[in-house]
Amino acid sequence: MTATDRGPVQVLGEVLSNKRTGGYHHLTLVAPGVAERFRPGTVVALAVGGELSDRLLRRSIAIYRARATGAYKSTVELVLAPREPGEAWLASLAPGAVVDVVGPLGRPYALPTEPVPCTLVGSGLDAAPLFSLADRLKDRGCPVHMVLAGRSDQEVFGALDAKRAAKTVVVVTEDGSVGIRGEVAAVLPEVLRRSGSDVVYAAGPGHLLHEVAAVAEQHGAWSQTAVGTGLVCATGSCLTCVVPVVGEDGISRMVRACTEGPVFRGDRVRWGDLGTVPADAWGAPHTAEGDS
Repeated sequence: MTATDRGPVQVLGEVLSNKRTGGYHHLTLVAPGVAERFRPGTVVALAVGGELSDRLLRRSIAIYRARATGAYKSTVELVLAPREPGEAWLASLAPGAVVDVVGPLGRPYALPTEPVPCTLVGSGLDAAPLFSLADRLKDRGCPVHMVLAGRSDQEVFGALDAKRAAKTVVVVTEDGSVGIRGEVAAVLPEVLRRSGSDVVYAAGPGHLLHEVAAVAEQHGAWSQTAVGTGLVCATGSCLTCVVPVVGEDGISRMVRACTEGPVFRGDRVRWGDLGTVPADAWGAPHTAEGDS
């Protein structure tokens, strides 16, 4: 594949299957060109609403798995939680339905150059892209360990799949309905100590990513975090996903998670300032001295 073939494509994808799995929907699309360009951590932007799709923002969904070969050649697998109208519409599609797909989009997870132990941490449905990442890491000889979290057993995604993907799996739930009762931050230090992980990958809400990045730094590990909060269009046009990130030059900038991310170094995101524009960020508005 040449450099010009690595960018996203826009195709009319066909629904191959749409199955309910617990509280989620597993959607498989035949989408030529997308799987060939896929790297773990990237997303697709799907048009929703049928005839009204030109009036609505696309829905950004992380790719669970992608297959460039097989009976249907190029397929991408997505996992949905149909809690809002757009994803509910996608979850209602029958095999053979057509969906406009743009992807893969965004910055993926970076893979280690050497076979080092890695820990993957995911919460709920956000954990979906970690499974294809685990496959890539194993192909590189990296021992993989996983921590999966959720508020309850119904929200933990892929626990059985994780047992096939990783050497060790720890499940954490807030209500204790399965696995260890508590928070990821309470169990992660011991996981990193036992595994000797040099790299920690995470996907989940901002507070979880903040905790993972902090624990990884204390352990001396490098962290990569996939910011999913606020991703809507995935094309950079709606500006709902801006986050404050410290650049290599030490300057904080407001960047779009869907284009400059969604994967960032955990120690570069200003987690405590999510949802705000820090006063010291480049380009931030300043009140003139003496103004009220």
